[in-house]
Amino acid sequence: MSTNSSTVGQLLWQGPVCSSWKQDMEGAVYHLANCFLLLGFMAGSGVYGCFYLFGILGPGYLCYVLWGWLDACGLDIILWSFLLTVACLLQLAHLVYRLRVDTLPEEFDLLYKTLYLPLQVPLQAYKQIIHCCHEQVLTLSTEQTYAVEGETAINRLSLLLSGRIRVSQDGQFLHYIFPYQFLDSPEWESLQPSEEGTFQVTLTAETDCSYISWPRKSLHLLLNRERYISCLFSALLGYDISEKLYTLNDKLFAKFGLRFDIRLPSLYLVLGPSASDGGPESEKDDEEVFEAAVSPALARPITVLPTPPCSPPPAVTNFPAPLPRARMSRPDSSVLDSRTPSQNSSHVTSKGQAPLAPVHTPEL
Repeated sequence: MSTNSSTVGQLLWQGPVCSSWKQDMEGAVYHLANCFLLLGFMAGSGVYGCFYLFGILGPGYLCYVLWGWLDACGLDIILWSFLLTVACLLQLAHLVYRLRVDTLPEEFDLLYKTLYLPLQVPLQAYKQIIHCCHEQVLTLSTEQTYAVEGETAINRLSLLLSGRIRVSQDGQFLHYIFPYQFLDSPEWESLQPSEEGTFQVTLTAETDCSYISWPRKSLHLLLNRERYISCLFSALLGYDISEKLYTLNDKLFAKFGLRFDIRLPSLYLVLGPSASDGGPESEKDDEEVFEAAVSPALARPITVLPTPPCSPPPAVTNFPAPLPRARMSRPDSSVLDSRTPSQNSSHVTSKGQAPLAPVHTPEL
């Protein structure tokens, strides 16, 4: 045991004794191999960093093989350098295979970079999402309908990739759907997985469109199995529905040009023609009610306060008191109801649905 420890200590502290040093330098192939190794070990991380690493180390070890064959004449140098060269080539082949497998079609790659990459969605989770839709891109020609009101069953969820789709109800335009928006997010959220229903709106392509579609049952199975994907779809669908609601809110106006706010729960917040297209008769009635509210305020006399006799300085006088601002009284709800009661309730009683515009403006 003591003999072994003394041998190790001799190797560590004294080192091997060289009988003679070579006077000539190694050949250019040896120095070229070391240059390749120096550049190779400066590689970064990631897939492309590995490409650089093994792509530079491979030629470096190949130079070592040539050096061992031509100059050093050592079989061990040749064998080890050859094995390292083969290992680098196998790593390069594996990286090429991984890149080819991970490559997405152009439409899905653009969808990932536009919608999912800003949310830092992992690529593996995204692959599960597009695998659920069978990686198929569907198309719609101009004026082709995606869904018909009251006829098309709600059995899928679709996302528009390109083009523009018009949404209408009873022939009345509601809003547009633009790329990277869901086509049927309200319908998806309105039904439970075990329920069935039909579309309440008609979706028509205004231009040539492309979209992807997830079958309802397959997507529900994926959401039940993957909690992260379920939270992701909840966020995307909630944002999409809110955008559609605010788009509808831009078209809802009350009397005298006041806008309804969808955050007020006491108002009917659906679009209808009676709020904006009431016709000349309703406009005339609105003007009469408006004049009746403003005319009493204009008839009030203007009073001027007298100037105090001893107020310093004597050259300054008090100006007349400002005219109290005429407050327009809100028209009585009975007046509004007595104008066109048949017009307000005709659409409601015709189909038994929610009114398309506010019937009674609440007193705030």
